[in-house]
Amino acid sequence: MPRDLGAFDEEQLERTYDVRILKKLLPFIRPYTWLIVASLLLVGLITGFELGLPYVTKVAIDEYIVPNRASTAQEEPETAQERVLRIPVDNPEVREIVRRHRDLFTLRGQTASIVYTDLNRLTPKERQVLRASDLKGIALISLIFLGLILADFLCNLAQRLIMELAGQKAMHDLRSKLFNHIQSLPLAFFSQNPLGRLVTRTTNDVQNMHEFFTNVISFVLKDIFMLVGIAGVLLAINWQLALLSFAVLPLVILASRLFARRAREVFRLLRIKIAEINAYFSETISGIRTIQLFSEEESNRTRFETLNREYYLAGMRQVRIMALFMPIVEVLGFVSVAIIIYAGGVRVLNQSLSLGALVAFISYIRMFFRPIRDVAEKYNLLQNALASAERIFLILDKPQELGLNGSADSGNQLLDKLETLSLEKVSFGYNDNGPVLRDISFTLRRGQQIAFVGPTGSGKTSLINLIMGFYRPHRGTVSINGRSLVEWDLERLRSMSALVTQEPFLFSGSIRENILQGNRHLNEEQLTAILSKANCRELTDRLPHGVNTELSESGSSISIGERQLIAIARAMARDPELLILDEATSSIDSQTESTIQQALQRLMRGRTTIIIAHRLSTARQADTIYVLNKGRIVESGTHAELLAEQGFYSRLVAIQNGRLLPATG
Repeated sequence: MPRDLGAFDEEQLERTYDVRILKKLLPFIRPYTWLIVASLLLVGLITGFELGLPYVTKVAIDEYIVPNRASTAQEEPETAQERVLRIPVDNPEVREIVRRHRDLFTLRGQTASIVYTDLNRLTPKERQVLRASDLKGIALISLIFLGLILADFLCNLAQRLIMELAGQKAMHDLRSKLFNHIQSLPLAFFSQNPLGRLVTRTTNDVQNMHEFFTNVISFVLKDIFMLVGIAGVLLAINWQLALLSFAVLPLVILASRLFARRAREVFRLLRIKIAEINAYFSETISGIRTIQLFSEEESNRTRFETLNREYYLAGMRQVRIMALFMPIVEVLGFVSVAIIIYAGGVRVLNQSLSLGALVAFISYIRMFFRPIRDVAEKYNLLQNALASAERIFLILDKPQELGLNGSADSGNQLLDKLETLSLEKVSFGYNDNGPVLRDISFTLRRGQQIAFVGPTGSGKTSLINLIMGFYRPHRGTVSINGRSLVEWDLERLRSMSALVTQEPFLFSGSIRENILQGNRHLNEEQLTAILSKANCRELTDRLPHGVNTELSESGSSISIGERQLIAIARAMARDPELLILDEATSSIDSQTESTIQQALQRLMRGRTTIIIAHRLSTARQADTIYVLNKGRIVESGTHAELLAEQGFYSRLVAIQNGRLLPATG
């Protein structure tokens, strides 16, 4: 028997390649490809708008604020290399200004030129007239700038809404898939995995995928587009200066690789620790009565503090990694800006680079390192999401129960009527500690009632697990109507069966809702009849809202006996062909037992029934009683026949009636 019955040890996870996880996420993204495509188109527009802002600034400076119109030595030897302003003299006001300050202007045809330093010798009104076209240009550039900002805002808003829609839909699908898959997993999986861990998978881990679906997919691409676009613009403006500004990139890449490796490790650890905290918290709530009864609060608190501190330390590791990496990128960005200021400043002074180009260059360089920081932050989110996805797929990759036992999709037969149920030399165990059942064989025919009795641990409940297909036998065959259980559709088999246990589980909700889980199509008259047959009328009549009374989780607001009566009513509503009673009267007082026995008699009448009995009085009426001891059938027969044999069964009866003390040692 393999040791792993469905558990997954998060501490022992091997390194999983991110690409493999991303491929597994594709089915959840694919239905919303059109949303993602629309988002990426908007990302392209956003990138273009943001890239245009510094370039518009460059145009404003070079064309209108400080035009790069230096004179040449050939044109004006006396003012070579000086910045001059050239103005057409077709405007009467311009001609008048030139006439009044003839000594400041140089005329060449229909164009007048004046050195920028001489503009201060003119009045403000005269300067305004001369630079009227520049002022118009600046106004136009300002409008273009505002238009780009507005377009960028609208595209960002639309892009965010689209990705949120896609992300929420993908998370909805993932959560539904995970929930449905968990419901279909073998019972062994739940016996091996803590409740808190599974809750973490369906809540925290799925929520962590939100950032992946909404931010990582589109914004990482946006940052990549931005990096490529900025690099292209810088190279187009001045390739020598661009290459100088890229000199720090190898250091950025090295820091990013070191950050990535450490970030992945710490996020895996964080996922493990939060799952452990949730599992321990769930266990504490479930066992709070026992903890308080044995005054274990302080010990329990100490154990929780240990887990809590481990999570805190893992969180601080994450903080330290981010606190170190982000400043490193910032510093390298400022180093690059410093290089541009020096090298670009020299070029502006020798007039091989315009002032607007230098200003744009500095803006682009600062923008260049922003996507690098964003990619690092998104990588942070990506690792968090992948750490969660890794654990989600540990569950989704587990074979479903029908996959283990055969499924309807593979041609399994739909059970019509249960004629015979047989076990032939069946052996079974839950782990490597040895078998719980050994060479069990019996046959149950339609309409028969059989009972299994024996001491605790003899394997009675394990038989039920095998019959209902919750587990598969290691050896031997479980057959229905002469065909192996794996050839039948388990869902159909279970829909024809009902189980009443020692401590039945009731869901939060009304008594009506719990009973109708067996058959939601019952009308009010049929429900009333079932309540009477199940001896539930006394219970519902004294409750304030009758059958519509709300129950707390697990039905803890009513007694065990009352929960069993409701479970019997639920089984009656199902009208099962196969009825299984698993020690249904072992935890109640004699008066309540009598009430429950009456209800059980009505429920069992004419039905194929398997009784797991602790109180042997429950088994007396069975057609055949099988006596289990240490996983084997040691005796079988009717109650009278077994008593006459004076064997193991007779000894159990004597012990229960107080005529014989149980054996010790």
